[in-house]
Amino acid sequence: MKNIPIIITILATAFLASCGSDDKKVTVDNSPTISVIVSPVANNENNPFLSVSGKIQSENSATLSTRMMGFVNSVSVNVGDKVTKGQLLVSINNADLQAKKAQVSASITEAKAAFTNAEKNYNRFKNLFADKSASQKEFDDITANYQMAKARLEAANQLKNEIDAQFAYSNLTAPFSGIVTSKMIEKGDMANPGQPLISIESPGNFEVMAMVPESEIAAIKTGISVDVVVKSINHTLKGIVKEVSTSSKNTGGQFLVKIGLTKSEVAILSGMFATVQFPIAKNTKTTSILIPTDVIVSNGQLSGVYTVSQSNTAMLRWLTLGKTYGNQVEVLSGLNADESYIVSANGKLFNGAKVIPSSILPKGKEVQ
Repeated sequence: MKNIPIIITILATAFLASCGSDDKKVTVDNSPTISVIVSPVANNENNPFLSVSGKIQSENSATLSTRMMGFVNSVSVNVGDKVTKGQLLVSINNADLQAKKAQVSASITEAKAAFTNAEKNYNRFKNLFADKSASQKEFDDITANYQMAKARLEAANQLKNEIDAQFAYSNLTAPFSGIVTSKMIEKGDMANPGQPLISIESPGNFEVMAMVPESEIAAIKTGISVDVVVKSINHTLKGIVKEVSTSSKNTGGQFLVKIGLTKSEVAILSGMFATVQFPIAKNTKTTSILIPTDVIVSNGQLSGVYTVSQSNTAMLRWLTLGKTYGNQVEVLSGLNADESYIVSANGKLFNGAKVIPSSILPKGKEVQ
């Protein structure tokens, strides 16, 4: 009788275990399968054209600074203001220059008086020496005094010119007519020698400064017509190579090329980035991965594309994108050359969605 509780416990445990196994059910994924069309990656192995990055700037621009130190008395312009040649832009306190100018003026007056007196003595002794009424030594002394007085007057006049030149740096004026693009100083600030104060540029005429690698610079000549793609305004402009640098010493191994833009009605601004396309075959062949821009999935600053996993599910791959070639964009990372991507689907795609490739498009034409 003592074993009855143990037997009851074993039977109860077996009963509960059997009940638990009956409650377990296999979960079946009943989500619909999405039919998709996939396409292999296209490569631009045969793209023969040289493309480099550049920046648009005004042909006529200047950044003004001063050679003197002093407090700013006034700044008469703001960013965006139109200015004319010779217009006063910045005035710097020049009290010390005014004092020096007064001293120089007094020195000039004194030097003029001394020179006039020395000149009279020289002319008188010149006549006396001709009449044998003055000795050679007397005439030599008078001649030396005359020449020294003349030199002192010349020195005083040159000092005045120096002071006048310094006044030009206390009152900064516009070197040409244009528009103020930046203002780095305010009234009451301390201006220091060499400090940028005001930048201006003349609107209407623009150029592109591009950097060309040393492997390609030998083929770049002045007068070549090029296409300039401004991605920010989705427009292609025409340009002509104006200058080609002959040294890359100060540009990190890249050669500076200046391209003049032909005038157009397109609203371009200084500082815009551009891609310069030269009609020149590349010496260095490169292969890049290209996909259509309309298959890109965007999420904030992230860009990606859907691919098909080995288990036939949709998988979103985040990409790093490069240059745009027409309606295709270069993939720098995130997708390999031997992979495919989803072009279209008959349902909404998401990570893990069941898909079945209903068609595989032929490999796209290589970008020219």
